[in-house]
Amino acid sequence: MEQERRDVPRTRALKAGRAILAGGHSTFDCMVRNLSQAGAKVQFESTVDIPADFQLRFEDGTTHGCHVRWRTARELGVEFTDRKIN
Repeated sequence: MEQERRDVPRTRALKAGRAILAGGHSTFDCMVRNLSQAGAKVQFESTVDIPADFQLRFEDGTTHGCHVRWRTARELGVEFTDRKIN
């Protein structure tokens, strides 16, 4: 069994989202596969054009700054850079 390395456990999700690159001129549709207060696993058609830092906007208008922690050809593990730390 794989050891959990996250500070905050994630729950399964199936939410549409959009990655917004710096300047807001480029966007990429995505699907959020799991989610926590600290970050998410995000699925794209391809992660090639997604930079290490971007904004992630959910359908409800909520937006988080993201930093890529890991990457595969179609998925990213991101940490929310704007989360509040208690």
